[in-house]
Amino acid sequence: MTDSDSARYVSRLTKDTLALVLAGGRGSRLRQLTLWRAKPAVPFGGKFRIIDFPLSNCVNSGIRKVGILTQYKAHSLIQHVQRGWGFMRGELGEFVELLPAQQRLETSWYEGTADAIYQNIDIIRTHKPEFVLILAGDHVYKMDYGTMLAAHVEAEADITVGCIEVPLEEAKAFGVMAVDEDNRIIKFAEKPDQPTPMPGCTDVALASMGIYIFRTEILIGELLRDADETGSKHDFGGDIIPDVIDRLRVTAFPFRQDGSRGHAYWRDVGTLDAYWQTNMELIGISPELNLYDRDWPIWTYQDQVPPAKFVFDDEGRRGMSVDSMVAGGCIVSGSYVSRSLLFSNVHVHSFSRIEDSVIFPDVEIGRHCTIKKAIIDKGCKIPADTTIGVDPEADAARFNVSKGGVVLVTPEMLGQRLHYAR
Repeated sequence: MTDSDSARYVSRLTKDTLALVLAGGRGSRLRQLTLWRAKPAVPFGGKFRIIDFPLSNCVNSGIRKVGILTQYKAHSLIQHVQRGWGFMRGELGEFVELLPAQQRLETSWYEGTADAIYQNIDIIRTHKPEFVLILAGDHVYKMDYGTMLAAHVEAEADITVGCIEVPLEEAKAFGVMAVDEDNRIIKFAEKPDQPTPMPGCTDVALASMGIYIFRTEILIGELLRDADETGSKHDFGGDIIPDVIDRLRVTAFPFRQDGSRGHAYWRDVGTLDAYWQTNMELIGISPELNLYDRDWPIWTYQDQVPPAKFVFDDEGRRGMSVDSMVAGGCIVSGSYVSRSLLFSNVHVHSFSRIEDSVIFPDVEIGRHCTIKKAIIDKGCKIPADTTIGVDPEADAARFNVSKGGVVLVTPEMLGQRLHYAR
């Protein structure tokens, strides 16, 4: 098969695929960051939202039929998708649809990942795809789903599970699979106490990425079967996949960089420490996640704001930023910013020092502030002379401090009301 024939082959497969993104989770391990927003709507990388990554992967892979399943505090997510993802051409059969939890088939909210898909089964039938790609909306990575689709078809698989190699100790937090020489899954366990290592690699396991490809008729059949199981938690990793491996052809697709055996970038940013660390990785000289790749852009919504500005060049009052990423609309006025990410419209007043921190949009930092190893939530007004990230005891009394020493600050912790419960 020539390169052009291969491209047309993959293009046909992606055209016949419906992607469903599970974006209804709270992400409680992110603590107060998800108090007023769903986890996929959490800002990331100085400009984006977490959900922008799986959505961009779909568009860049040629998959232009995408449904986003929402549930928990979805307003911020819905607003972002409506503003930033409305460029699809409906007349060409392209769409990014928001699918709120509507209790279409049941009177309850979604009870698991499989139940979320099951309650939208009528929408799947309406679109009549040949394949359904199921994605988690809360991971950060770049992946060509077309390659996975081609592998799925060539293996004549009923179901394909995207997986990544992880250290054995870390595998306890994932669904872990054992495979034969043809990558057929022969065993699958959700968050096992003793994960099964890969053949020939005693310290590495194959962990599920929460990415599944189904032939549509197989998906519908298994969803109906699972819905009738009274003891099921209606979860793909916990129920459906373990139940089908003896009945159907279920294969694993190892996610590797550029299709090689090299290390692939994939991050679960489910904790404050993991979220902070993943953001910090972006400001390295050559980060694993290349946001400057014009062949695989990450799409998002962005405000129409002026470029970042750095003012005053006086000794002791110099506006500057080093080893950092600073978004448009920011003003660094006579302050020092180091190893940090500033989202849009952040204003840092004079004589302040920001280090190793993630500053969300619309934050104002007063004069003579010191902020280190912190996450400052959207809209915070940091009073003058505030110190954060220096005294652990003082931080713990006012803010949320993670196990790794990351200080999370929200408006509510500062006595500022951006959201109203009543």
